[in-house]
Amino acid sequence: MSRPAPTQVAPGVHRLGDHGINFYLIEGPDGLTLIDAGVPAHLDQLRGLLAGLGRSVADIRAVLLTHGHLDHTGLAHTLQEAGADIWIHDRDAAILHDGPRSVNRHAKPERSMLPYLLRRPAALAMPLQLARAGAFTAPAVQNTRVFYGDQVLEDVPGAPQAVVLSGHTPGSAAYHFADRGLLFTGDALVTADGLSGHTGPSIVSRCFTHDSKAALAALDRLDQLPADLLLPGHGEPFTDGVRAATQQARHFGVR
Repeated sequence: MSRPAPTQVAPGVHRLGDHGINFYLIEGPDGLTLIDAGVPAHLDQLRGLLAGLGRSVADIRAVLLTHGHLDHTGLAHTLQEAGADIWIHDRDAAILHDGPRSVNRHAKPERSMLPYLLRRPAALAMPLQLARAGAFTAPAVQNTRVFYGDQVLEDVPGAPQAVVLSGHTPGSAAYHFADRGLLFTGDALVTADGLSGHTGPSIVSRCFTHDSKAALAALDRLDQLPADLLLPGHGEPFTDGVRAATQQARHFGVR
């Protein structure tokens, strides 16, 4: 899997990952924060970005996980060992504690992947790429810091608000940095779905979503969050406003 160079998507905000997965580094006067943690193969990319900033992984104070899926948590153990606090909603913490293969026990998706692969065989590349990137064998993560509902995370640089968006997983959440106009939506709202091939704001296909009805309902909560820049777990940044993104996602519906 090719690793594109990190890009700066806003002042002090860097997008990392690859053509299928996003995670983000935020610079702030009180420290570095990571939104999601990619897959193990992204470690060299992260180290390279940090080196260019005169930093190291030991300078990351907090990792805010939008949910427990393995393509968002792969570096969590490594970063925790380097000193970062790992934050996640309580209802997804068990996925981290039990390891990446436990997701179907804690957040079983609504549908099998097979019908999607039959319609679009090219999507088979996704799980194969994840396997090569070490996503299925990343270590479990213990001693996480959890939140139980919407909460301002005062111990995190920038004091973002965690916003619960149950649906994609039981503990899916967004992180809102109101003073910077940033909203990180994880997989509660994406702008590309690699399985269906859809590009544009949507919720994720049912074969990766625990409760699609709840995921659609959670879009109403996003409407209450003003932000200039919406940064999803998959796909390009969205700059036309949160309400425009949720409206498009509702129109696209459940697939």
